[in-house]
Amino acid sequence: MPPMAHQNRTSGRCSRRWRAKVAALARSRRSRARGDRRANAWSCQYQPSSRCTAGSVSGPRFGEAGGGGEHADVVPGGAQPGHGAALDDLVAAQVVGRVEVGDREDPDDRPIIAPRMPVPAEIFKAYDVRGLYGEQLDGDGAEAIGRAFARTLGELAGKPVSELRLGLGRDMRLTAPEMAARYRDGMTAEGAAVLDAGQVGTEMLYFLVGSRELDGGLMCTASHNPKAYTGAKLVREGAIPLSGDTGIADVQAKVEAGLGEPDPAARGTVEEVDVYAGFHEAALRFIDPANVRPLKVVVDGGNGMAGPMVGPLLERLGLDLVTTYWEPDGELPDHEPNPLLEENRRFIVDKVRETGADLGIAWDGDADRCFFIDDTGAFVDGDFLTAILAEHLLVKRAGGPHSILYDLRASRAVADTVHAAGGTAHANRVGHAFFKPRMRDEGAIFGGEVSGHYYFRDFYNADSGTVPALLILEKLSVEGKTLSEVLEPYHARYFISGEINSEVDDAPARMAELEERHADGRISHVDGLSVDYDDWHFNVRPSNTEPLLRLTLESLVSREDMERRRDELLAVIRG
Repeated sequence: MPPMAHQNRTSGRCSRRWRAKVAALARSRRSRARGDRRANAWSCQYQPSSRCTAGSVSGPRFGEAGGGGEHADVVPGGAQPGHGAALDDLVAAQVVGRVEVGDREDPDDRPIIAPRMPVPAEIFKAYDVRGLYGEQLDGDGAEAIGRAFARTLGELAGKPVSELRLGLGRDMRLTAPEMAARYRDGMTAEGAAVLDAGQVGTEMLYFLVGSRELDGGLMCTASHNPKAYTGAKLVREGAIPLSGDTGIADVQAKVEAGLGEPDPAARGTVEEVDVYAGFHEAALRFIDPANVRPLKVVVDGGNGMAGPMVGPLLERLGLDLVTTYWEPDGELPDHEPNPLLEENRRFIVDKVRETGADLGIAWDGDADRCFFIDDTGAFVDGDFLTAILAEHLLVKRAGGPHSILYDLRASRAVADTVHAAGGTAHANRVGHAFFKPRMRDEGAIFGGEVSGHYYFRDFYNADSGTVPALLILEKLSVEGKTLSEVLEPYHARYFISGEINSEVDDAPARMAELEERHADGRISHVDGLSVDYDDWHFNVRPSNTEPLLRLTLESLVSREDMERRRDELLAVIRG
């Protein structure tokens, strides 16, 4: 097992502290709860939104300040775990209604009956499930989602749930051990066999599903969101993601309709598995490790899963590593694990300049996205990274033709580079739920999004935060160039705005006005509104979850031309 794998399988220092606090609070509350039960102080309230659940974890009902009434002690002091409560308060919120597994043979230690928090519709997103822990999503909700997910996969596969084999993984968040256990309880309650990989990066869950030919998998993660969030990414066979259109809506409908009580006789099995060694071997096959020079690289794991997932590989390559925020820590004490935001990458930018490093690499919380800082300390746009990776892969795979997918928001640099390298470029709708199936259908060897998601045919068409890092290190080593030198031709020719968000009251009306004003351009509606001219183009599309319009624009004339056109479009969008 890799040096850091054992720490991940046991959740690290933070989760040991977590379990100790849970155990201590559980013992004190269990003692009082026994007396309450024996005196019949509490009774089971059979309500449409409640049920008696073995091993349930309860918190305040959705929409209540702190539980109220006889449940007023669910969160001490009325603190809300979903709003950054202290660890003690967050743990205490889980203790009511739960007993330690080791005590379950004692009849007096049966779970306390408590009302179940309803699962709000807004946690079911276009590409995943995500919400505030304790306010929008708790253990009971996780178990219900696990059950509904298993049923949905059975329907999609056309087989009984009892024949399904499902993968499970979790990230470093403080709530992840409990939430993953409840997802697992839900899946096994429906009869599925679960292979539990423990604490891993999201792409390692994809690897588990793909390499062992499982029927699907669930990753307990809130990705790059702040620490108060929890959630899940859901995939079917081949690591193909569920989305709002294909699967997630079905999961939501089943949860909202009610799942009934599971059949105890149908319970599935759980097998704990270690995927670190297999994943590392598979990732290294993308490069020739002997080609990589001992570059000086600053890495920022954001206290997420990059350290244990990518760290052992980088060490094997003999790099001069400057590691920062490299240990998983669910408290996220340093910065939010979202390098796409400028404030979260200031540290690594400064560190690259301070140390004179060849480059910097930062990952998001669940480590399925990576972002690059060049040797001058400049952030590398995802458009240009997609072009660079595409070219490198096409060179490595001479003898095509090969197809490349790219985000329709991206710079024309991608298509131009792909064509020059002998490949075929296809613009694609934004989002992994749309990239992965088309990767498979087109036989594309690679796909890239400006948001930092990079997909690889030889990695089950899934996105990876590991493989791009390895490929860039190989490319710089083989070509003997700095990253800024590789980027210079792109910066000289392509002038991009980046994605700009604007809050609007009537997004369809704004988009219709933009289309009318630019009727002389080449118009498409693959994802929102795209308008192309010979020397500039733009895309504007609505957010899936917020009243926002997102604008991206590129000029092939000059930066000044890009800024002028950008401001004209924003004036229409913002009224």
